[in-house]
Amino acid sequence: MSDTRIPTQKRSIEKRNKIVEKGFELMCENGYYKTTTSDIAKYIGISTGIIYQYFNDKKEIFIEGVQHYSEGILFPMIKILDENTISLENIDDIIESIINDLIKQHTFSKKAHEELMAMSHLDSDISEIFKKSELELTKKIVTVLEDNNINLANAQEKIHIAIGLIDNLCHETVYHQHEQFNYDVMKTETIKLIVYILKSK
Repeated sequence: MSDTRIPTQKRSIEKRNKIVEKGFELMCENGYYKTTTSDIAKYIGISTGIIYQYFNDKKEIFIEGVQHYSEGILFPMIKILDENTISLENIDDIIESIINDLIKQHTFSKKAHEELMAMSHLDSDISEIFKKSELELTKKIVTVLEDNNINLANAQEKIHIAIGLIDNLCHETVYHQHEQFNYDVMKTETIKLIVYILKSK
């Protein structure tokens, strides 16, 4: 049985949140398997015992960090959708707003991003978090479109494809940065492709 506690006092909540934030940051930068709980404690400037007051192991810290990271990508997209009246006539502008915001949200270093993607393939729990987030986002976008009287054929499949295209563009723009590509052109072509997919019968 776990001896960890769920904090209720503001100071304890802040301490626990700091462990998640800094622990996740360190594991992403140095590598999950190369980072120990002692490393995290030293990085934060606390004792290892304090970490074990809140978490059973480093995986719990990493999983919570992944959830926060995923929400940080997910929520801004939903906010853009909720704050705009959407139609097939202005959908390209909405898509561009989402892309621009997502590029800003991808603030992790390339090394950290690569570690996060590797863990999503190596660990089923991490993979499940990303799958769940993608599914939630897909369903939310479909619902928003329907609320705006946009009923697409094969809506979930089309939206999932669109999310994949946007995600790939953001990774290409922020992390890969091939010199031979014009990323403004790539963004324009991505938007055109998504609009074509959405409007197709």
